[in-house]
Order: sequence, then structure tokens, then C-alpha cells
Amino acid sequence: MLVLFLLAAAVCARLGVWQLDRAQQRAELAAQQEAAELEAVGPEGLGVLLPPQSTFPGELVGRQAWVEGEYEPDGQLVVAGRALDGRTGYLVLTPLRVTDDGTAGESWAELSGAPVLPVVRGWVEEPDDAAALVVPEGEVRLTGYLQASEAAGELVLPAGQTDAIATGELVNVWGGPIYSGYLVLLSSDPPQVSAADGGPAQLPRPTIEGGTGLNLQNLFYALQWWVFGGFAVLLWVRLVRDEAAGGARRARGDGSGIAGLPGD
Repeated sequence: MLVLFLLAAAVCARLGVWQLDRAQQRAELAAQQEAAELEAVGPEGLGVLLPPQSTFPGELVGRQAWVEGEYEPDGQLVVAGRALDGRTGYLVLTPLRVTDDGTAGESWAELSGAPVLPVVRGWVEEPDDAAALVVPEGEVRLTGYLQASEAAGELVLPAGQTDAIATGELVNVWGGPIYSGYLVLLSSDPPQVSAADGGPAQLPRPTIEGGTGLNLQNLFYALQWWVFGGFAVLLWVRLVRDEAAGGARRARGDGSGIAGLPGD
């Protein structure tokens, strides 16, 4: 019976692992479908999706947007401690003074002037690599992925570096108005120097951290199988304890019967 119960527990454990794998697969498939749907929609004007100085909705993470403006290279920063393909390096963060965000200026008509947009132009291994990059001059049209502003940085870094893309801090450096998110560059017209020619490496589409979590239905199935396996083990323990308790009762019964014999 012990072998039978252990076999049942092992089968339940294996089925739970299988359901967990299914949960991960379904979550990845859902994320891929979501990305495909966003790609099919195509880029929308930045100001239509996110007017300057408005709250960033979570559903805009990874959404494609286009914007036109001029880079301000004097304000360029590098963001330290960012990984790409297993390597840690720096993001190239350049302010873009917006001239058109799809609203013909209506999105900032009541503000103090044309807004500034943080643009992540790519990834480099060293800060000197970013300093050597040529910033396109004149008006450019950018297409990229939207990402929400980060929390304020905590590290003290050399001049020209930061550890967070926090628009609340950047507005003090670049001036405002400013958008509550930033753009991860996908394409530029005119194009910037590609990674193959010494330019920054392109980043993947942003996603919400933890947003591609496990499929809950399969996760619950996995937990159920593990609970069933635990019951099999507990049932064996219960049978052993009952058998031991029964043996003890029988032993006490025999003893009490002997002690109760009438004396000579």
C-alpha cells in the first residue's frame, strides 16, 4: 500500500508540473497575441494617446506611437544599469522638443509651450559609446513604443548619467511641459545610425513587469493535483497511525484482561 500511495502522489505531482508548464505556455501565447494585436493597430499620434502632463494609462505600455520634433543633444543622458541580451550597459536618453504629436498643437495649446519627450534611442555598452553617437539634426519623425515614467533614481552617478527615466526629475533638467511617459525608438525618418554601423542597439517592445503571468486556470489545476498527491501521502500516514493505535488498544486490552483474573 505504501508503494501504491507513493506512486499516486508521484503521478499527481507530475500532472501538477505539466499543468504549470501549460500555464506558462498559455501566458506566453496570450502575450504574443496581445503584441500582434497592438502591431496590427499601427502607430497613433502621441498626443492622441497621451497628451503632455496627463496620467499615463497602463494599457499604453508597448503601444506604438509617432511624433515629430527636434532633438536637443545638449540634454542627452545615459541611463546606467540596463541589460540587453544578457549584457549590462546603458540606454541613450535624448530629449525631443515636439513639433507635432498628431494633434496639430492642440494637446499643448493651454500649456507654457511645446512639450519635451524623453526618447530612448537604444542601448550601448559604455557611456563613451553614447557620447560618440551622432544626434540627427533638424526635424525628425519617430515611431516607437510607449513606456511609463519610472520612479525617481536613488544612485549618485557622474554628470550625464542617471539610473532612472523619471519624467518628474527630467522636467527639472530639460524644462517642460513634459509627457508622463517615454518613447522607445523603433524607427526614425531620417534614420539614425544602425547598430551594425556603430549606432545604439535597438530595444525590444516594452511590457508590463509581471504582466505575462501564469494562466490562472491551469495554475489552479496544478495546485489541485499537488493537493491530491498530498492527500495520498496523508492517507498513508493516517492508516499507519490507525493501525498503530489499534495495536496499542489490543495490547492494553490483553493486559487488562490478565490483570483482572480472580486471585487464588
